Amino acid sequence: MPSLFRRRGLMILLISFIILAALIGFSTRDRDSLTVPEKFLQDSIGWVQTIFHAPFQVADNTYQNIQNMLNVYEQNEALKNRLDEYKGLIQDNQQLEKDNAELRAALDKEESMKDYTPIHATVIARSSDRWFEQMTINRGEEHGIKKDMAVITSDGMVGKVQSAGAFHSNVQLLSGFDESNKISSYVVREGEDNVFGLIEGYDSESGRLLLEGIKLGEELEKGDVVISSGLGGVFPSDLRIGTVDEVQNDSTGLTKTAYIKPFADLFNINHVMVVDRDMDTVNTSEEGEEQ
Repeated sequence: MPSLFRRRGLMILLISFIILAALIGFSTRDRDSLTVPEKFLQDSIGWVQTIFHAPFQVADNTYQNIQNMLNVYEQNEALKNRLDEYKGLIQDNQQLEKDNAELRAALDKEESMKDYTPIHATVIARSSDRWFEQMTINRGEEHGIKKDMAVITSDGMVGKVQSAGAFHSNVQLLSGFDESNKISSYVVREGEDNVFGLIEGYDSESGRLLLEGIKLGEELEKGDVVISSGLGGVFPSDLRIGTVDEVQNDSTGLTKTAYIKPFADLFNINHVMVVDRDMDTVNTSEEGEEQ
């Protein structure tokens, strides 16, 4: 009995192998079309693959998009940093060119100074509460700086030393001058005698210096050059101050007041020269005391 069941099992297994081999042979042979079961099986597998593939494809695309966005962001940040670096280099180069031009002009100016010795200095600060009136330079008594020395740029006079420390000094700008600070000056007229006057103040609204005490009979032209006279005993002579811009009779009607446009830019100063005067001059009571 057991042998009968054993033979039947072997027969079933053998038949199954034969059927499987036949199906394999049938499916692998060249045919123009599939059978209905094969089509159903193929489509079923295809749909299952599509269903499982779609989420993975979406996830993969999303990941790739995120990676691309991160790469673009990183590249954008790198380009911004490079651009900022280039801007900084351009600004530094422009500032260096400006400083170089100022220093070259200062050296050229120094060569023309025969009666006094210039002390080169750099502006390191402007007064926060009196921005338009004071500044600090990196030279002091140890460098030969003294109170009331004239301070100039290559363009012209900008002020005077208000106080001198050992290594730094405060400079009072022309824009902070008033009646207590006077500069004896000449208006240079072509083909005629110079006209004397005193720089005694600054008109903040127009940005012009006030040249007071001009005699009524003197005729000044717009553009006439104003220089220091050297008669006050403090400032050297021939320091360029500015040009005549406008002339008016003063309130007393006895003298004229000239509005002087400064040669130097009083609000954009980086390098200056402090004038150490070697040549003595005389004081004249008739033409006023220079402070």
